[in-house]
Amino acid sequence: MNWDYLQPVKIRFGKGRILEIKELAESMGCKRGLLAADPFFFTNGVADQIIADSDGILVGSFGKISPNPDVEEVDACAEMIRHEKIDFVVALGGGSSMDCAKAASAVAVTGDSIREYHGTGKNIPEQHLPVIAVPTTAGTGSEVTCVAVLTDHKNQKKSPIVSDSFYPAYAIIDPELTYTMPPKVTAGTGIDVLSHALEGYWSKGHQPICDACALHAAGLVFEYLYRAYENPKDEEAREKMCEASLIAGLAFTLPKTTSSHACSFPLTNLYHIPHGEACGLTLDYFARINKDTEGGRVQDFAKKLGFKDVDEMADAIHELKAKMGLRNDLKDLKLTDEQIDALIQISHHPNLYNNPVEITDDILRDMYEGMR
Repeated sequence: MNWDYLQPVKIRFGKGRILEIKELAESMGCKRGLLAADPFFFTNGVADQIIADSDGILVGSFGKISPNPDVEEVDACAEMIRHEKIDFVVALGGGSSMDCAKAASAVAVTGDSIREYHGTGKNIPEQHLPVIAVPTTAGTGSEVTCVAVLTDHKNQKKSPIVSDSFYPAYAIIDPELTYTMPPKVTAGTGIDVLSHALEGYWSKGHQPICDACALHAAGLVFEYLYRAYENPKDEEAREKMCEASLIAGLAFTLPKTTSSHACSFPLTNLYHIPHGEACGLTLDYFARINKDTEGGRVQDFAKKLGFKDVDEMADAIHELKAKMGLRNDLKDLKLTDEQIDALIQISHHPNLYNNPVEITDDILRDMYEGMR
């Protein structure tokens, strides 16, 4: 078995480490920073506080970022970067702000539109501005990945762009920034973490280092996610979920995600189901589909986590979603036969072909029919 491993992001984990932005920027020779953040942080005072604490090195801000960042928002952010002569970007928030910032930091240098690279197969140029990624949710792992998931609402398209240019220079994981995360967001982002871990493990591109990360991250989710959901002030659970999110990001970056993420894109695009919840919706189903692949390595994974087998693990995933009020079906959408057909067709996203078992239309139909 031949495999490679790369993780160029420098990680800073711990309470209060958000105060290190200026120090890290200066270590890279940067002098003018832009804070790209979810709009929420410009209303609750967090963005203003971070700018104030930066001691003048953050000279601009961009907050026009939607939950599924649009290519036009990326282009607008890139234009501000150029206009303000920015030389580094701080991305604050969930996956949306980080994905927007990563993409904008690249096209700000090239001067073209991110649309040229979105689903076109055209490679992002290597030159880009450095990004300091600061997650405020324990979910996406985007702070250590080379992926930006973007939406083109005008053309009804949502897909990831993968480029080594998207790796942040630094990731600051400060658990204190997640303390105010609402239970619903905690649940959705947390189940996304589990999806990253499981899919990274069973992906065709799996390899030993990422496998170890996947096992560690999944164990933390099963132990701490419901605690963080039930008691948002549980500092240990918050910190452990931050750890799980980060390490799950390491688990899937190189192997890439598979079936659950492939199916999540049309569910989010067409029915506006939040990304993490959309991934989790199919996770237990695909766990059962993949359980005996490659000599039963997914069975080994479940047993190492303390389950009897994959079926017991899948039951635990289903129960966890139910306890947190996440979807386990699509009954409320009252999907027609034509809508089921469309879901099957659009689920054939490239990530689907990373799945170790070939996912046929019959498998997808059985899954979607069972949910309506």
